[in-house]
Amino acid sequence: MSPSNKPIFVATHPRACSTAFERVFMTRRDILTTVHEPLGDAFYYGPERLSDRYEHDEKAREESGFGQSTFKTIFDRIDSEGSEGKRIFIKDIAHYIFPPDAKPASIAPSLLQPKKGVGTAEDIDGVNGVDGSSIATSAPANPNATSIAKQTGKTVPPYPYATVIEPRNPTVVPEALLKQFHFTFLIRHPRRSIPSYYRCTVPPLDEITGFYNFMPSEAGYDELRRLFDYLRTTGQIGPKIAGQSNANSDSVAESTSKSEVEICVVDADDLLDNPAGIIEAYCKSVGIKYDPGMLKWDSDDDQKAAKEAFEKWKGFHEDALDSKELKPRLHKKKVQSNKDEDAEWAEKFGPEGAKIIRQTVDANVADYEYLKQFAIKAA
Repeated sequence: MSPSNKPIFVATHPRACSTAFERVFMTRRDILTTVHEPLGDAFYYGPERLSDRYEHDEKAREESGFGQSTFKTIFDRIDSEGSEGKRIFIKDIAHYIFPPDAKPASIAPSLLQPKKGVGTAEDIDGVNGVDGSSIATSAPANPNATSIAKQTGKTVPPYPYATVIEPRNPTVVPEALLKQFHFTFLIRHPRRSIPSYYRCTVPPLDEITGFYNFMPSEAGYDELRRLFDYLRTTGQIGPKIAGQSNANSDSVAESTSKSEVEICVVDADDLLDNPAGIIEAYCKSVGIKYDPGMLKWDSDDDQKAAKEAFEKWKGFHEDALDSKELKPRLHKKKVQSNKDEDAEWAEKFGPEGAKIIRQTVDANVADYEYLKQFAIKAA
């Protein structure tokens, strides 16, 4: 599959202005089918869930409607979305395919492909990565879960999976499946994304989002950087950086082989300062014809499509849902001192909230700055 036909996968972290970015491409229903954050269904709610946010709330998992979602059902859905012949455009959170807290990754059970003549959970050594078809379950998520539950009366998370580990692969998705996507990246400075995410997990917004506590592990920068480095070192992206010269690309990024897929990283602040320039450069990188009309979505059809897509993550996308266009902000965001930021956060969220936000911001700045060096520049 050539890069121009591969599904585009925008990997990001929470609160990166990613839904506004996604809305731009939702206007291209003539050539694109957009899929909005599908992997969270399995990450939070399904039998292969990696997050413990709802681990002890079976009722919430079932009421979500995604209690039976596996990574296989999600990738099957993505595959079916391409049946109309349009290119698929996916925006999703990178850490949804990572075990939390940097735990070693093994392949999600539903994404295992048994070798010919092999198909039992006991013969896990014979498992291959998928090639995108005939995906079959070969191993339980956590084989000790049932016995532990009987002995203690407590449920245990599905992870770790009793499955194979692919060398170097930090995700629960086989390398063969990851290769089927054209990966790009969207980032935002943690001093902006973390307070925004924290706000979604405390009153009064938590009653809408259903996220009742802030989890620093959901910041997402570490996972995004590790996914980026994995794709780069395995030759799935790069070494050329979109919008930068080959000389500079080779000096910054090294990979085991050259890919036809450029390294393409969008910084949200650049996007908000110059939407037309950044979107045009992004379109050039991924092989989409740029149209200035992409920056406006004020029709009834546009609003209906967005409302249906964003329904399942209530409280997180209202600003993007209520918007009608992506236009340059009038003034660039000023960088405040740490002291002023802390005071602002304390006023909004209290001293303890400000402390947690500061710790989380500081813990993720290095990963953001690492990815920032690859950011696409407008022509």
